[in-house]
Amino acid sequence: MAAALKRTPLYEEHLALGARMVPFAGWQMPLDYGDAVEEHKDVRSSAGVFDMGHMAEFRVFGPGSFEFLQGLLTNDLSRIAELGRAQYTLMLDDEGHIVDDLIVYHTGDLEYLLIGNACNAETDFAWLASHAPADLEIVDESERTALIALQGPHAVRIATELAGAGWEAPERGAVREAALDTVPALVARTGCTGEDGVEILSRAADAPRLWRAILSFAEVNPIGLTARDTLRLEIGYPNYGNDIDRTVDPVSAGLGRAVPPSKSGYVGAEAVARIRAEGPQRARIGLTVDGSVPSPGMSLLHGGEVVGMVSSSTFSPTLENGIVIAYVPVAFAAPGTRIEVEVSGEVVCARVVEMPFVSSRSLSA
Repeated sequence: MAAALKRTPLYEEHLALGARMVPFAGWQMPLDYGDAVEEHKDVRSSAGVFDMGHMAEFRVFGPGSFEFLQGLLTNDLSRIAELGRAQYTLMLDDEGHIVDDLIVYHTGDLEYLLIGNACNAETDFAWLASHAPADLEIVDESERTALIALQGPHAVRIATELAGAGWEAPERGAVREAALDTVPALVARTGCTGEDGVEILSRAADAPRLWRAILSFAEVNPIGLTARDTLRLEIGYPNYGNDIDRTVDPVSAGLGRAVPPSKSGYVGAEAVARIRAEGPQRARIGLTVDGSVPSPGMSLLHGGEVVGMVSSSTFSPTLENGIVIAYVPVAFAAPGTRIEVEVSGEVVCARVVEMPFVSSRSLSA
């Protein structure tokens, strides 16, 4: 018998707003609230609020926490030595393949908070625990933690108004405590929409009150999974399970920003160094499409030969055409390269372009 779908603390709020609920990574989540294209445009032009309560949260603390994470995560943790800083990072296996991509926050003198993907919650915790020394504390706080993202050009102003006089929003890539409408929270200046904004962590029991307080602003609308995906795709951000997984290395995926060449000694470092020295065999690329939008899994053609596969795709509400993320041999990865896709018997023309697809935003990529 299939396991019952989990519900975030905001499940009833979504139903009250008329959301279409769907299964997602073991959770019941809102697909949209009636019009996903308008939700997308709301975030680009004003502000939108997302339920991210399905994400995984782990707290690592105790003496040796820095050394442990420095040896497990790809990014250089010394870059966030200052309390309240955050960075994008990866966990790899010994072959250099991506176990998960995460955000790590430096939340205390001997404490770090990690946020991972919902689909990897059990895998991430087991991976952390299997590599940790016996005297290090690793706590899964996913069940008792709510995560709400507020994104868009007006998001930071709204968060600041909710926090009240005397509170200043953290800098990009930082986290700060706040009381939002008196709800105790951690407010992080992070997000995956390409817009400015914050991600807010609170106790699960406080989430409905915080959600309603945010939605009390006329310029904020609720945003579902469909718009969340179109927003991240326009920025070219990879999605775990579609664009990155245990078959993909960070060099091929174009995630060098999270894997500095100057760092060594972490799990998978030797494999990454070898791939860098030899050069990757394939590359993650962006394509713009003329005509029907291909679905993930469809083959890409060049000269009648299959050269790759679509990993993510959508119709871009901003560009008003199809956009695709895919993997191809490096010989076909140069911007301007022409690619073809067969969609329902129709040959669709596509062109390799630089990502992000959309550059006019409140936050530069």
